[in-house]
Amino acid sequence: MTSQLVQSVDWLTIAPPVLTAAVALAVLVADLFVPPERKRLLGWTAIAGLTAALALLVPLRAGDRSTFCLTPDTRVTACSYTADHFTLVVQLLVLGGALLTALLSLDETRERLPASGKPSPREPLPAGEYWFLLLSSAAGAALLPASRDLATLVVALEVASLPAFALVGLRRGDRRSGEAALKFFLSSVTATAVTLLGASFVYAATGTLHLTEIAQRLDEVPGQLQTLAEAGVALTLVGFAFKTAAVPFHFWVPDTYVGAPLPVAAYLSVVGKAVGFTGLILVAVVAFPSYADVWGPALAVLAALTMTAGNVAALRQSSTRAWSAVRLLAWSSVAQAGYLLVPIAAAAYSSDDQIGATVAYALMYAVVNLGAFAVVVLVARARPRNRIEDYRGLYAASPAAALALAFFLLNLAGLPPGIIGLFAKVTVFSAAVDAGLGWLAVVMALNVVIALYYYLRWTALLFRTPEGAPEEAPGEVPAGARGEAPAAVPEGAGKGSAALHRPSAPVTLAIALTAAAGAVLSGYPQFALRFATTTLF
Repeated sequence: MTSQLVQSVDWLTIAPPVLTAAVALAVLVADLFVPPERKRLLGWTAIAGLTAALALLVPLRAGDRSTFCLTPDTRVTACSYTADHFTLVVQLLVLGGALLTALLSLDETRERLPASGKPSPREPLPAGEYWFLLLSSAAGAALLPASRDLATLVVALEVASLPAFALVGLRRGDRRSGEAALKFFLSSVTATAVTLLGASFVYAATGTLHLTEIAQRLDEVPGQLQTLAEAGVALTLVGFAFKTAAVPFHFWVPDTYVGAPLPVAAYLSVVGKAVGFTGLILVAVVAFPSYADVWGPALAVLAALTMTAGNVAALRQSSTRAWSAVRLLAWSSVAQAGYLLVPIAAAAYSSDDQIGATVAYALMYAVVNLGAFAVVVLVARARPRNRIEDYRGLYAASPAAALALAFFLLNLAGLPPGIIGLFAKVTVFSAAVDAGLGWLAVVMALNVVIALYYYLRWTALLFRTPEGAPEEAPGEVPAGARGEAPAAVPEGAGKGSAALHRPSAPVTLAIALTAAAGAVLSGYPQFALRFATTTLF
């Protein structure tokens, strides 16, 4: 019995990533002809393309659709691309995250004049290259959750990752940006090499690349290939652990976030993380369920180590250190990765659908973390060093921005009025308890308490009376070293106040959208869980 590839293509099924990639190419070509004063149109074109890609998810909700399938006789047994509910939820997350990143990036790709009216020494990001790279990465991220064979999965992973290296290092002449891009590149290349080696071992042992067929054939691997199959499973999971920034594969995160342009750091914290966790779910739960007794305990230990290391490192951040606000969010994202790993580990122990808890938590995290980064982008225009201390008295300078940031931080901490943050943590905690991982639930509870300190410390600082500017920390690099212009403080503003420039419409819209989404989900938190767990896979 021979198999053949069905040549007919369901264009609607593959429309979201294809449209995103097509817009990326259109923006790159248009950049050659658009005059410099109209480069902003490229950004709005990218935003329109991402909005259209999101709209194309609506007609796919009717039911599961697949294309690029292997068919023996007339019965479809394995497909390379499947748009099921899991795919659509993750595509909503990554395309929505890319859209919010695009809103935050509009000001980064055009020349700005400070209050003095003189040109700023800070060069804008090259518009054509930036929008092409962002859309290309988003296209790969949207392709990955639909991938149902190892070849497509690895290709999608690289399409999402390769443009991200360039995005991190796109600020030319910035030593810190170049160093961050190099660290990110080396760690990701290592992860890819390990993943490819693992995938080749799995293929050698099973003779197939399709995830569902791998799951069937791993139970039938002959004794002489058993060691090869086990090595392939282990290496593949380690490769994706790099992408999720799980400890001990997290070392690239803080320096990469600090060196990257702030919108790119926001993108990596949400979309980059979603890519890693999606791949981990697909290979562990779909392809390797017969090895659950191996990867279940391993992921549980990784979850405990990751949340603990992230929270402890966040506690150690000095509020007067340059870029400490971004570093704190970077370490916070590492800790959040630990929470996201818990339901995946629980899936190895329980027959119940635990993956929905990870997806629901990822949706909550994406909304509030992008919102926090949006406020950081706003404050960074006036305070380029972006110290936590620079947020002292933010409420006096901008009540709306301070209240929004406080809401996002409280959500990340899991405290009211951020009900969705509390609900998401309780959901993950319940997944661990239901799976019999009581020790992991205890570790998570302790880490949630530890995290309260640094989230509440930052939140309280927003409402304190502005004081004099803090002394420079030893060894701090002046703003000009990164190509950033020192912010002009309006007359009458206290030295310690976070005086803000007038927020641009795109940044205001990004903050408003994330705050509104967080408020709606806090009012109806069950919606996130029901939406994420409906007929997963």
